[in-house]
Amino acid sequence: MNKGGFSWKKLSGYSAAKSNVSRKIGIPLTKSGRNQKIGKIVTKGCLGIFIAISLPVLLLLLLIFKLK
Repeated sequence: MNKGGFSWKKLSGYSAAKSNVSRKIGIPLTKSGRNQKIGKIVTKGCLGIFIAISLPVLLLLLLIFKLK
């Protein structure tokens, strides 16, 4: 992690462009940001919990019907 030193990415405008793109598309571009967003969706509200529980069941049903 940078502790206040010089950054070519910041000087070139790469960091600002990346954060602007991330805000416009609504999806974080960093791995930790994506994980935090998914974690909030799953733990916040019934829809996330329903998806987390029903997804494995749905995949199992698809495998069963595909084998027949």
